[in-house]
Amino acid sequence: MDGNGRWAKKRMMPRAFGHKRGVDTVREIARAAREMGLEALTLYAFSSENWKRPADEISDLMGMLRSFIRSDLEEFVANNVRLRIIGDYQALAPDIVELIDDAIARTAANDGTTLAIALNYGSQQEIARAAARAAEKGPITPEAIEAELDTACLPPLDLLIRTSGEIRLSNFLLWQAAYAEMWFTDVLWPDFKPAHLAEALAQFTSRERRFGGR
Repeated sequence: MDGNGRWAKKRMMPRAFGHKRGVDTVREIARAAREMGLEALTLYAFSSENWKRPADEISDLMGMLRSFIRSDLEEFVANNVRLRIIGDYQALAPDIVELIDDAIARTAANDGTTLAIALNYGSQQEIARAAARAAEKGPITPEAIEAELDTACLPPLDLLIRTSGEIRLSNFLLWQAAYAEMWFTDVLWPDFKPAHLAEALAQFTSRERRFGGR
């Protein structure tokens, strides 16, 4: 979900304004994903590298996370959406951890679309943690590592979308993206609409996936 800051800068507004508009887009796309029947949608909300940002921006982002959970949890419950978190969210502020734990518990029995939020997430760190846990249990194999990934409870990654014209993965789902299709767009995240998601899905369904075969 890239481009919030640039979206705000184009409008001569502070970055926080772009992040707030980005949260509105999260709501819109999450609802569209449910309506389109997607099994799971994973959103990269805060990376392990984002701690390098200015303290006031981090504070704004954490405040928006609190507000999002408080305002949208009832909608998740009512619409059969299951919330999952990938990344070390336990390292966040205690009140945020409590809000997240409550949201996960209240949506655990839902069996509709899974909305996975990546918080304090970095894929290299995830793989290292998974490999260490796998080694404690026995031989290290791809299957053993995969079983210990943060995404072990999620379906395989089919399509990875990045907005804002950047063409890189930025430490996101590196293991999971081994055979995923990728779709890049110049659209900044606050301007990303359900129509763009539908376009990405249409391109995905038109591709032939051979997974290394002919």
